[in-house]
Amino acid sequence: MTAFVHLHRGDAPLIVAMPHTGTDLAGLDARFVSPWRARRDADWHIDRLYAFAADLGATIVRTTVSRSVIDANRDPSGASLYPGQATTELCPTTTFDGEPLYAGPARDEAEIARRRAAFFDPYHAAIAAEIARLRAAHPRIVLYDAHSIRSRIPRLFDGELPQFNIGTNGDATCDPALTAAVSTACTADQIVNGRFRGGWTTRHYGRPASGIHAIQMELAIRGYAPEPAAPDETNWPPAFDPAFAAPLTATLRNVLNACLDFAK
Repeated sequence: MTAFVHLHRGDAPLIVAMPHTGTDLAGLDARFVSPWRARRDADWHIDRLYAFAADLGATIVRTTVSRSVIDANRDPSGASLYPGQATTELCPTTTFDGEPLYAGPARDEAEIARRRAAFFDPYHAAIAAEIARLRAAHPRIVLYDAHSIRSRIPRLFDGELPQFNIGTNGDATCDPALTAAVSTACTADQIVNGRFRGGWTTRHYGRPASGIHAIQMELAIRGYAPEPAAPDETNWPPAFDPAFAAPLTATLRNVLNACLDFAK
């Protein structure tokens, strides 16, 4: 384990992975246009929103490094997960809105390799180790990849994103019964394998035939935090208020219990 990987170990057949909660710029602050811009696209407060998962016996793995330093949910080879669609890279050069991240020259291949070894590889080593540990104790386990995003980002998708965006890469990463159970636990404001079909984490680890079922949940931030129409440095990120988030938290508790019921 490194200082950039936080692990809470549980014994239930459920791992909650959080690749984008980090805001640590790893000493690169001066290279970015601004620290605020470099942190803006984080999955804000997801670790607090899912804190209850520990009470369910889940294992929680998260990285504290900003996705602007390296995105722990991208293919490390650099291949796009969404060919033909706008996205960001393993070590992003732009924000979700297409704004430049770097004030000067962007990172080169040697720098990408350094960041992968320092931040990406330890995070995924932790996930792989926990999968092996729990799979040895359970016939099947669920890897739940937890995310959130602004409700409106025209560069990435049209209109307003549904509240719940379930990704299984067309049920390649998990049994359809798990997809159905998670979908049933959500409200009607949802889509399965829409704009977000599951990132590298779900696609890499999901092996239903081997008892490893991976599913991604991308939440629209509006469901758990007051989301401004136009985020700027005066209003972003929105504060986390447990009372505001309570209705969505209750739904997410049902979602994770559905994952546990499937695994058990």
